[in-house]
Amino acid sequence: MPIPKANPSPTKRMRIRTPCTFLVFLLALLLAAPAAADRVRTADPDNYRQILNRLQPGDTLQLAAGIYRDGLSLHSLQGTPDRPITITGPENGGTALFLGREGRITISLIDVSHITLRHLSLDGEGKRGHGIVAEGRGRFTHDVTLENLEITRFDADQAFNAISTKAPAWNWVIRDNVISHVGTGLYLGDSDGSAPFVAGFIEGNRIEHTTGYNMQIKHQAPRPDLAGLPTTPRETVIRNNVFDKSLGGSDGPMARPNLLLGHWPLEGPGKDDRYLVYGNLFFQNLTERLFQAEGNVIAYNNLFVNLFGEAVSFQAHNDQPRRIWFVNNTALGLGPALRLSGADERFEQIIDGNAIFAERPEESALPGENLITSLPRAEEVLTNPFAAVPDALDLSPVGGSLDRAAAGIRLPPDLPATDQDYRGKPRGQAMYGAVAR
Repeated sequence: MPIPKANPSPTKRMRIRTPCTFLVFLLALLLAAPAAADRVRTADPDNYRQILNRLQPGDTLQLAAGIYRDGLSLHSLQGTPDRPITITGPENGGTALFLGREGRITISLIDVSHITLRHLSLDGEGKRGHGIVAEGRGRFTHDVTLENLEITRFDADQAFNAISTKAPAWNWVIRDNVISHVGTGLYLGDSDGSAPFVAGFIEGNRIEHTTGYNMQIKHQAPRPDLAGLPTTPRETVIRNNVFDKSLGGSDGPMARPNLLLGHWPLEGPGKDDRYLVYGNLFFQNLTERLFQAEGNVIAYNNLFVNLFGEAVSFQAHNDQPRRIWFVNNTALGLGPALRLSGADERFEQIIDGNAIFAERPEESALPGENLITSLPRAEEVLTNPFAAVPDALDLSPVGGSLDRAAAGIRLPPDLPATDQDYRGKPRGQAMYGAVAR
């Protein structure tokens, strides 16, 4: 008779299960443990530099009000998508003021990601230096947010910038900043096209009284093979900004538009990217046009007022205008208010629903259904078109003066705010221009 196998004793059973039970228990503890708490660290002009390199994902560095004379070097500092690193000055009650330095960059960015800078003031004091620069000796900067900054007096020369990127940059947000009296406001990308600025979001800024551009995004050469740099079609959004050169700027060969947009890569990743330009005010330029662009651009619900020269020109710069949509804008210009020339005919160019007031309206004749009339007539059909300052401008129509018989070409359905006017009000009656009645 075979002898049956004995069951393990209770002690043996416990020994067999104990390691597994312990591991399960340990894993449960780890999963239940809260993530490392985000820290708020405080600093002042005397000690802030010692803290910078110790910042970790999720940290906020709260800078006290005061004068910071030694700049801000953010190098190899990386947050995460869920836990960015934030450096902020006081939201109320005093200012964290960074002073410019001769021959130096005030805030230097090298190989940083998921970084937010807010509530800081930068004053160049007329010295030969820059404001914020993503330096070309770095490999990248991405997911950088600059908001609620005040940047002024980096104006020793047109070549000095408030904000500039000289390394590949993507997923930047530049929002609600006031930039004034600088050489160039935003200079995004490098002059040879080698530092692409991709998938940017530029919103709610007031950029005024610059010597050169209020803003330029440089043309792009073929993009480098760089981890994280987008390879599928993206958009750079430019919305709800004020671009103002009413106090003048350089003249002759150094004169610059308020905004210039260069082309995307001609082949490979990025060739189908596009600019979305909507809800902006472009105000005066004593020596150049307001807006110049090439490549793929969709512009709608914008206001353009230039009583000293051209308003808008789509023309070749480093390549050609390609896919162009210019719809439901209001443009006033001395000379042609709107020009389209040298476009690549393999691509679609649509000009429709615009209210164009020009000194020589015949030179603004374009395909599509637009209201094109003389510049003096603007005073009859618009509420306050010749205001001396942008805040007093009112390009809303008098009565039904800009009504049209039927709705025009509809913008692509994937675009934001196409059913609204410049002010964000719903569009009702079909009409020309950017502002509904």
